[in-house]
Amino acid sequence: MTNNNIPSSVKEFMNKVTQLCGEEHADWAENFRAAFANTLTTTVRKQSDGTTFLLTGDIPAMWLRDSTAQVRPYLVLAKEDDELADMIAGLVQRQFFYINIDPYANAFNETANHAGHQSDHTTMNPWIWERKYEIDSLCYPVQLAYLLFKNTSYTKQFDDSFVAGVTKILEVFTTEQNHATSPYTFERDTTRLEDTLPNNGYGSPVKPTGMIWSGFRPSDDACRYGYLVPSNMFAVVILGYIAEIFTEILPDAQIVETAIALKKKIEQGIQEYGQTVNQRGEKVYAYEVDGLGNASIMDDSNIPNLLSAPYLGYVSEYDSVYQATRKTILSRENPYFYEGEYAKGIGSSHTPENYVWPIALAMEGMTTENKAEKERILNTLVANDGGTHLMHEGFDVNDPNQYTREWFSWANMMFCELVMDYFDLRVAR
Repeated sequence: MTNNNIPSSVKEFMNKVTQLCGEEHADWAENFRAAFANTLTTTVRKQSDGTTFLLTGDIPAMWLRDSTAQVRPYLVLAKEDDELADMIAGLVQRQFFYINIDPYANAFNETANHAGHQSDHTTMNPWIWERKYEIDSLCYPVQLAYLLFKNTSYTKQFDDSFVAGVTKILEVFTTEQNHATSPYTFERDTTRLEDTLPNNGYGSPVKPTGMIWSGFRPSDDACRYGYLVPSNMFAVVILGYIAEIFTEILPDAQIVETAIALKKKIEQGIQEYGQTVNQRGEKVYAYEVDGLGNASIMDDSNIPNLLSAPYLGYVSEYDSVYQATRKTILSRENPYFYEGEYAKGIGSSHTPENYVWPIALAMEGMTTENKAEKERILNTLVANDGGTHLMHEGFDVNDPNQYTREWFSWANMMFCELVMDYFDLRVAR
């Protein structure tokens, strides 16, 4: 599925979206056609074993997180296209192949070629591009396996490797509820502190809370405090998926019991330790906490973030704490909220000041029912694409021709998903 070999179902869907956009939003349609086809024509690499490797874009590696988001919009079509469903199932199988190699790694090579950050001070091997432990890297493959089943009734992905991988995920989550017992450490020889962990690679001190410790954020930047609240929210959701899968499809009482117990403890931890108050004195979700009294009020562009909680299925968009959190992180109280001549939205410590991310803008649109807001954001995205008709990692709110990453498949597909969302074309969950 490369070199413009686009399935007829995808071509038909692009034509459908083009018609829905009409003349009023012809610019949306132009960008949608470019971005929706781009992932299939540039990143998908079928392997000889039937699995699917997905390039993240301009980096020759596969991220467990990005690869899920890159194909998620195709789930809407996969029920009517066996080839597309098989490609996605092959991706799930590849993801769990990697998880079984090392559940602490976040990005992998296509072959055991020793590419990537092999000099990092952690347990590397030739398959691993990078070994930054992130909760979301283990959540996304479970989410994709579950959503593929929900949208297509496909079960090919639920093989022995999936069962072994889920077992490893549950083991890591359980271990990292008390990071003091963890075998994981990570250090990198660098002057960029976001790329390494302090305290001899163990990270900043934490107290057990019931939540899962994470070394790094979905941005691949180090956590300031060890309990990343939005990633723990995501874990609560996928533990529910695991319990459902191992009740209805792959009966295993022990896995179900473990998943349900973990889910309960993490949720209790979020409610007890994962909230704080904003400048107005309102209860909001913190971005990170350490269980020792420290909490950060902020949000990052990369998903999962606090903004994405309803999108993930953790909480209703109308929940009062979420609404207070949303208003806070979409304001100057969030140190990574930027507003300029051409755009406003959430950026990241991963990119320069005043750079907002299309991923975060798309998520802002998908977590509101306000059609006018969705339209405003889509207009902003196409007006600030630097003339490329594709999305980038981040762009300057005062000069959209200044941007990072020419080719970023995750951002392309998040834009596509927002266009689809505007026209009520959504992935079932």
